[in-house]
Amino acid sequence: MAGLPPLYAHRFGRDKGPDSSRRALRRTLAGPVDGLETDVCLTADGRVAVIHDPWLSLGTTAKGWAHETDWDVIAASFLRDRHGVRTSQQPMVLEDLWDQIPNGMPLQLEVKAHGDPALAARTAEAVCDALQERPERHGVEVISFHRIACEVAAARGEDARLVVWSDMPVEALLDWAIGHGVGGVCVEPQLLHARLVEDLRLGGLSVTSGTINELELARRVAGLGIDAITTDRPGLLRSADVTARAESLAG
Repeated sequence: MAGLPPLYAHRFGRDKGPDSSRRALRRTLAGPVDGLETDVCLTADGRVAVIHDPWLSLGTTAKGWAHETDWDVIAASFLRDRHGVRTSQQPMVLEDLWDQIPNGMPLQLEVKAHGDPALAARTAEAVCDALQERPERHGVEVISFHRIACEVAAARGEDARLVVWSDMPVEALLDWAIGHGVGGVCVEPQLLHARLVEDLRLGGLSVTSGTINELELARRVAGLGIDAITTDRPGLLRSADVTARAESLAG
């Protein structure tokens, strides 16, 4: 029985603390994890906030849109947990991550913008500006549901990955990705099947999955040969896989 591929902690590991918080990051890094994922949003004064949603009240005690709010207002707010309860954790800005995440550990920065491709593009530009101020950093990838954000990042020389939620024609996806220098896709797990992964890999794209927290579902996509799985609980999922494989060998 083959093991799971690399496991990336979704929102720094939702089981370890509020989304994209210092607490979640610290606790996740203290255990087995192969990579990290978090969302980023542009603020009114051009900062890159490490928060899940541009509509601030969904994840913080702040109000309004991130792109209409200065960073100092967001920084003074508190993160909410997955049930909407205020926590003691406060939001981070992108540069706060560099001293907390080991250089070279895969880090996916997901550009978020609600129905606003131009904002997605500006956010990607700001992310690229921040990355290019730290040229020694390796392993960072810009990902997004917005094609334009991926196009901007790739044009700036950064690794980029499109998040795919629809069963679009593979040929069109490959033509777009190759034409814009986008090197990978993150596909929602319910869409992943052997032929799709094979065609994407033959086309030169890296393939990862959207969030999976159950071992049997993770094993299904692992068997397709994908490059990584996104999960809220990398430590627990890895431990469950190791235990199950040991029991299988012993039995």
